[in-house]
Amino acid sequence: MADFSEHLTDDHIAMIGNQPVFFVATSAEDARINLSPKGYDAFRVLGPKRVGYLDLGGSGNETNAHLLADGRITVMFCNFEQPALILRIYGRGKPVLPADDGWEEIAKHFTLLPGTRQIFDIEVESVQTSCGYGVPFMELQAERPTLVKYHAKANPAEWAAKMSLHQASIDGLPTKPTDRYISGD
Repeated sequence: MADFSEHLTDDHIAMIGNQPVFFVATSAEDARINLSPKGYDAFRVLGPKRVGYLDLGGSGNETNAHLLADGRITVMFCNFEQPALILRIYGRGKPVLPADDGWEEIAKHFTLLPGTRQIFDIEVESVQTSCGYGVPFMELQAERPTLVKYHAKANPAEWAAKMSLHQASIDGLPTKPTDRYISGD
């Protein structure tokens, strides 16, 4: 049975803090639904009604485009250990880029990694938990270092040029690409 809350509770926050992976879903009118897995130490609870996650440059910038067009976002956590539990955060988000006014305020909550492109700032509208009995037991072996290593070796000018190519989503929605390379130092 699903339970809903208007904000994150201490139990929700504890569960989130123990998860090595989370999933993000967004969409916009007449656009595909984007569903992305996220790892690293990239998620933060900023308050009972506010969360955020650090985004590294990758193959596209769908979440940015969808949030600019529509704002809706769902973040899902699955407990792969005991107790069985699925937690979804429904909210409205916005991308905050290094050149934006709100960057310093939100970035202080994160350890910036090489290739940090933006941080998604999410206002929590509701939280849903459900049993998770269909989720398998899984064990984390290690984070994949490949993406961070790739960005750490990047030439800052070349990296910014590559990120500037992501000015539209798969469906042609505009994005706001970053123009500032974050080394993670």
